[in-house]
Amino acid sequence: MTASPGTATADPTAAHAAPSLRRSLQHLAVHLLTPLLMCLGMALAYQGAFHQPEPHHLKVAVVGTTPKAQILAQTVKDKAGDALDVITLPDRQSAEQQLRDRNLVGAFVPNAQHPELLVAKANSDTSAMAAEAVFQTVATQQGVPLAVTDVTPLAAGDPTGQGIFFLLVALSIGSYGSVAVIGAAGAALGMRMRGLVGLATSLVVSVIGIATAGPLFHIVDHDRAAVWALAWLYSAGIIAIGTGLHTFLKRWTTLTLMVLFVMLNFTTSGGIYRPELQNGFFGALHSFWNGAGFVEGARSILYFDGGAGLGGRVFTLVLWFVAGLAVLAVAGGYERRQRTASLPVAVLAVEAAAVEERAAAEGAEELAEEEMEEAVGV
Repeated sequence: MTASPGTATADPTAAHAAPSLRRSLQHLAVHLLTPLLMCLGMALAYQGAFHQPEPHHLKVAVVGTTPKAQILAQTVKDKAGDALDVITLPDRQSAEQQLRDRNLVGAFVPNAQHPELLVAKANSDTSAMAAEAVFQTVATQQGVPLAVTDVTPLAAGDPTGQGIFFLLVALSIGSYGSVAVIGAAGAALGMRMRGLVGLATSLVVSVIGIATAGPLFHIVDHDRAAVWALAWLYSAGIIAIGTGLHTFLKRWTTLTLMVLFVMLNFTTSGGIYRPELQNGFFGALHSFWNGAGFVEGARSILYFDGGAGLGGRVFTLVLWFVAGLAVLAVAGGYERRQRTASLPVAVLAVEAAAVEERAAAEGAEELAEEEMEEAVGV
């Protein structure tokens, strides 16, 4: 039958193309959700943490026991409000010790002609700059130049003290990037084997990190074995947590690790701004997040003779690693239960296939017999 002029003819190709196009766009939109959420998360985290650094209880001191020193300390405190915590110390030696213990950001030594500010840039270059800005104003009001003395000289390859932060970035990317590979390419392996592969991978990541930061760029110019141990512990914790989470999160694992070990990690590590220059949220995370554990632990080793809270930072990294082992254990148990639950289904499928195969064979035999009978009858 021929269609009359002006009558639309159904196009079966177009009918199938529309649903296919819709499904393709929906599939694409779901996968684009991950990078878009990464973009939003990075914007919120980095701008939230770094867009307006202001002192919050920045700890400084005025050196001296005279009434004039006491009045100066109180005056600075009154003008600064909550931005500064100002104390007085009896002498220069006490001030230097407080700086080396990382209890102070700066210590002002008054002098009518040559006032001096003591800082520890290895603790945080940006915090030292904030303290310098405060007491530069005091010196300017007195009409004299301010001398700034750093009591913790930095490594030749790291004049700003921020090289450790960039080492943290390399270790983090190498670690969480490896999780995706272990989860995808190693899916056929058991959880215990994947865990061992992750442990070996963290060793390689940490060796790459210390080799570049040490002999190549001289950011770590001594105590390299100790800094390497921190790097390995840090990397192993990330890979263990990520490998375990992959069992449950699948394709959302990368986004989750980005949140944990980039967005919240880099911003709270103290590598650029320490808590005294950040808002309360990021400052609070600094006390127990693993990136801060590595950065502050490495600083304590390299510039503060292994003191200044090193033990607490190592303990933080150990806790993150233990948490990773716990996630691996939970994921391994879950996978074993899944395999056990799917075993009866697999057995039934094999039995069904065997039945079908036998039925097919019996049917073939019956057909052959019928053909032979027909042939004999002929």
